[in-house]
Amino acid sequence: SPVIVPGAPTLERADAPSPEAALALLPDLTPLARRAAALDALLGGRFSGLGSNNWVVAGDRTATGMPLLANDPHLGIQMPSIWYANGLHCRPVSQACRFNVVGFSFAGAPGVIIGHNDRIAWGVTNVGPDVQDLYIERINPENPNQYEVNGEWVDMEIIQETIQVAGGDPVTVTLRYTRHGPVLSDFDEDLAALDQTTDLDLPATYAVSLRWTALEPDLIFQSVLRLNMARNWEEFRDALRFWGAPSQNFVYADLEGNIGYQMPGKVPIRASGDGLLPVPGWTDDYEWVSFIPFDDLPYTFNPDQGYVVTANNAVVGPEYPYLISLGWDYGYRARRIVERIERATRPLTVEDMRAIQGDNFNAMGPVLVPLVSSLAYEDPRLSAMADLLAGWDFRNDADSAEAALFNAFWHHLILATFGDEFQPSEDEETDVTAQILGTDDIPSDDRAFLVIERLVEQPDNPWWDDVSTPEVEDRDAILRRAMAAAVEELESRLGADPADWSWGALHTATFVNQTLGRSGVTPIEALFNRGPFPTGGGASIVNATGWDFKDGYEVRWLPSMRMIIDLSDFDRSRAIHTTGQSGHAFHPHYIDMAPLWARVEDAPLLWSEAAVQAAAEALLVLEP
Repeated sequence: SPVIVPGAPTLERADAPSPEAALALLPDLTPLARRAAALDALLGGRFSGLGSNNWVVAGDRTATGMPLLANDPHLGIQMPSIWYANGLHCRPVSQACRFNVVGFSFAGAPGVIIGHNDRIAWGVTNVGPDVQDLYIERINPENPNQYEVNGEWVDMEIIQETIQVAGGDPVTVTLRYTRHGPVLSDFDEDLAALDQTTDLDLPATYAVSLRWTALEPDLIFQSVLRLNMARNWEEFRDALRFWGAPSQNFVYADLEGNIGYQMPGKVPIRASGDGLLPVPGWTDDYEWVSFIPFDDLPYTFNPDQGYVVTANNAVVGPEYPYLISLGWDYGYRARRIVERIERATRPLTVEDMRAIQGDNFNAMGPVLVPLVSSLAYEDPRLSAMADLLAGWDFRNDADSAEAALFNAFWHHLILATFGDEFQPSEDEETDVTAQILGTDDIPSDDRAFLVIERLVEQPDNPWWDDVSTPEVEDRDAILRRAMAAAVEELESRLGADPADWSWGALHTATFVNQTLGRSGVTPIEALFNRGPFPTGGGASIVNATGWDFKDGYEVRWLPSMRMIIDLSDFDRSRAIHTTGQSGHAFHPHYIDMAPLWARVEDAPLLWSEAAVQAAAEALLVLEP
């Protein structure tokens, strides 16, 4: 909730198994979670921060009468920034040289990925469609480089790759490819031992291969360049016909006052199955028969509500005839953005868009604080802390002592509620809590929000009980335990006086250089790394600065840039990214954006030649 495309009903909640049934599943979930985690790590991790917010508001809701478009893509923290702000202006603009565009580019990629030209503006967020399938391949026992296809042995494609190793001998690896893609089980012991953790009727000799749209030929750069030159809604959509992977939620606005949304990308139509589990690869029963036709992909143009909001939430409801995903974000960020747009008491401005981008509202506050503050505590110190929390405005502001207390409480609540059930056995190498709940990676994600939101309504649910103790704990006992642990942690880290506490003291962003910043040589790292910067926000919050348990509240992923486009006057547009425009550690623009970014401030994203020249610091002319 909410659904991006207007008119589609909200996805219904599936019936959950009973607590007793869920607890009975734990022995089976443990090895399965380890296998899933291994694949997850191999493919880059589910929680690598590939989220984002974007929205576009029509002129009848704005102070200027023209659309406003905002975007902040969420990516892993890094130095230097992944983004580079720039303009590409042909002089003169003609059929031979059509570029007249400003925005953000990736180093090494042509064109502007997110931004605006002289007619239209656009922003993107990740759709998250299910475009990866694992296939179990039946291998010829007499030839490991052959696999079965519809009753016949077929040769794999074999590629030898040599990896140069600094300070060591080159390593040669053999890559095997089936009709589906690379054989992953050659490089992952967990996948090679799938038979230990599945009830599938596996062949005597098998391999596991991956089909993924990102590994197939794509025309995405052609799409970007066409997008840079599009003049209207029709040309914008035509440009996105070439966009393959990764699928993105594109919001749109133009100088005619139109707004819109288009989802592009290759999303498979399967002969059968939903792609969630490995399937037999030796028949055509689970093949991708085609992709969802572009004209059937979700879109909307000038919707009645006068805005489009996307934040990795469900694009469509269950009536949509094709499967896009079974793993949407649960919509806490999207819901908050919609609330702020709909509840505005006056026409919206650029400043309002910035305020929404910096919104620190924590949706778990209203759920948990009334419970925690109403409990009786034997320790008067905890009673005082509960009273402190009762006065919280539910905002994860960087200077908030209450936010520091609540997030420490949230941390310990998750551990106290689920840590006992998911303790690893002696032969387990990883904590299964991390794999199933995401608690080791991003504890305060939308999944944990939803679980706790439901669970607190059931004070005697068996999940509250600590199975490692002879007593039977209920919800209130675990809430008290989490509060005590939170106070103890904060007093140890920040001092005994809550007046000295702040969320930003715990929740900091440190930008580590991708190369020399990880050298292990302290003086060199000090030259190339920057931070820590006190930061507000958190996961599943509009100001999405994610953190995990093992890093002690430090920012793991973040709004990698923020952009606001004013269609009434492009020179009033604003933007910022995380570090600076220079990748040179001794340059004044190496880190000058970070303080602004941390405070959710920005800078002009200038458009007109006169405005750019007036603000220019330097001019570099390259002549042939």
